[in-house]
Amino acid sequence: MIYIGVDPGAKGGYAIIAESETGSGVYSYPWDNNFFAMEMTSIMSKKSDGIMAAVEKVGAMPGQGVTSMFNFGKSAGFIEGVLTGLGIPYQLVAPKRWKAEFGLNSDKEKSIEVCKRLFPNLSLLPSERCRKESDGMAEAALLACFAMRHFSEGYTK
Repeated sequence: MIYIGVDPGAKGGYAIIAESETGSGVYSYPWDNNFFAMEMTSIMSKKSDGIMAAVEKVGAMPGQGVTSMFNFGKSAGFIEGVLTGLGIPYQLVAPKRWKAEFGLNSDKEKSIEVCKRLFPNLSLLPSERCRKESDGMAEAALLACFAMRHFSEGYTK
């Protein structure tokens, strides 16, 4: 089974948990439209088991500018379009719901901390030159874990 977690937004990320008979692997990436589309296409071309994605349900936030909200919505639409176009089943999950699963609130550092506890070998650095871990990559990995815990039955392709 393959589980995908997506944290939309410019500083978001996506993660993949791939389970197989020989073990499982966890991978997390910083957000990039092209790489996301290529990775999802690659997964669909190779997969033999089920697949499910959990995408954070986004909405406008107080104090967010009109242009920022438009770009955020455009990004969310892109994600849903790629998943739908490739036939990857997904669920939109409210932040309140998935964060409660891990005892989180809006503290991004806590998301990184919990992710590192669950996946100690997972790098959350967006590139080799980065020194600051990405909360978007951490939250994407936690969303993939949420999908694994809640959507393992009935969402196979």
